[in-house]
Amino acid sequence: MSAAEDFAGELVRAFADYNARFREITQRAKRRFERQEWTAARLDAIERIELYDVCVAETSRRLEAELESDVADRVLWAQVKTRYAESIAPLLDQELNKTFFNTLTRRFFKTRGVDAAIEFVALEIEPTDSLTHPVPRLSFSATRSPAELFRRVLDGYRFEVPYADIERCAAAVAASVKAQLATWEGGGAIRAVEMLETVFYRERRAYLVGRVFGEREYAPLVIALLHGRGGLRADAVMVKRDDVAVLFGFTRSYFQADLETVGDAVVFLRTLLPKKPVNELYTVLGRAKQGKTERYRHFFGHFENVDEPLVHAEGERGLVMAVFTLPSYPLVFKIIRDRFAPSKLMARQDVIDKYQLVFKHDRAGRLIDAQEFRFLRFPRNRFAPALLDELFESCRSSVIEDGDHLIITHMYVERRLRPLNLFLKESPPDLVERAVLDYGLAIKDLAASNVFPGDLLLKNFGVTRHGRVIFYDYDELCLVTECKFRELPAPRDDDEEMHHGAWYYVGDADVFPEQFTEFLGLPRRLRETLIAKHGEIFTVRWWHEMQLRLSAGQFFDIPPYRDDVRLAP
Repeated sequence: MSAAEDFAGELVRAFADYNARFREITQRAKRRFERQEWTAARLDAIERIELYDVCVAETSRRLEAELESDVADRVLWAQVKTRYAESIAPLLDQELNKTFFNTLTRRFFKTRGVDAAIEFVALEIEPTDSLTHPVPRLSFSATRSPAELFRRVLDGYRFEVPYADIERCAAAVAASVKAQLATWEGGGAIRAVEMLETVFYRERRAYLVGRVFGEREYAPLVIALLHGRGGLRADAVMVKRDDVAVLFGFTRSYFQADLETVGDAVVFLRTLLPKKPVNELYTVLGRAKQGKTERYRHFFGHFENVDEPLVHAEGERGLVMAVFTLPSYPLVFKIIRDRFAPSKLMARQDVIDKYQLVFKHDRAGRLIDAQEFRFLRFPRNRFAPALLDELFESCRSSVIEDGDHLIITHMYVERRLRPLNLFLKESPPDLVERAVLDYGLAIKDLAASNVFPGDLLLKNFGVTRHGRVIFYDYDELCLVTECKFRELPAPRDDDEEMHHGAWYYVGDADVFPEQFTEFLGLPRRLRETLIAKHGEIFTVRWWHEMQLRLSAGQFFDIPPYRDDVRLAP
């Protein structure tokens, strides 16, 4: 056997080891749910996020020890790539193996852009296009009543904990499905149900995921289960694609779903959510590195087939980040500036640490998932002149000139949202009021997950296509429990009252909730609407109570779905 074959076999085994450890963590989710081990479940989620880098580091050290100077032999790596491709060719999830290989070569060779000799590159197709292997699923025919059908569906999944009242759950699920599908031909009559065998776990819920068939139509079907004091119960039913899309969205933590293979599950999920990008499905299933690969693949496949420049993203210029976009593609690229405005008392590493916090924290449906990229190569002539000038002026340490190309050494890539301040200016009154109220609810949801945005200006929030308000500017984000919420001191004399700016001491962690409304720039009517519904967020007392409850370990339930899809307890 050749050195290249030995080397390739080592890498195949290294990924298999990572995959086995990934699944071992994922498999704990069922036990955590059954035993209500919520803190342990959260630690499992963090451990699994960190696992990829742990395994890559272990593999790198092992290769360096075994190969010594040969570990930097490009000819050898090119031969290994060929042998590795042959070894993984029969595998359903070979794209995951390829991404693991690419991660290693990029770390050893500090690749700038893409090196096809020692990396797997395929911009022209999505990895799931050739998959025909069906993901394991359960099928149920509607032979008697809808309640009986959904009783069999619930019975199809085995938990150590019984249902508090399975007959009532089944009847409630059946009634909800019928009501939500009332516009179907036949008034929502159901012919069959098809469910994935795998249960999806996240936070304190388990989700049964599948689809429901009528005479000529089908729809997604997701049943959310809670484990309460009396046992299990169905908490919600989702059959609308928009509801399921939010559940699988880019503002949520990743699912714990023990899938034998991932690609075929992504294929099935795309039948439920045909508009959902493949990269986001891989990511929400916990395969964040593969999600990055697919995001790169799809963006640059599009980028090479359009003739338009990269331009500044719409919205106010950031003091910490330079942000640009390709107008025809729903992403933004964010680069940390070399120097910040004097009002920003932080360093570059502080910003990176904030993004790491968000990456591992419960995002509660209110924080956008950002992906970190290094050494991305762009043609220089694709940057608009004004953008190019800004990058050279304020982000020079992150930009390398390489002939006709620019290499961005470090950036964050996120889904593009409409900035809330712009959305409020251009939308009809009913959508404006709804967005303002959801802005207040977003602050409450973030607080309940122990996150304080730091900067509550409207420009730091965006609006999704579903109308949800999301926070995306992380440079001043911190934990609620780390803040010092204070009342505004009363002035002691006329000099203090007329003083320009704060005449009292303000510490780094000090926050004055009474001042929040002064800086939002909302018209009086909208400000009053916000205060009437969410006025408590502008009081010190509310934040102090939130701190006490968080410090005491209280859990705040933030359901990832609308109230009108929830079932009666």
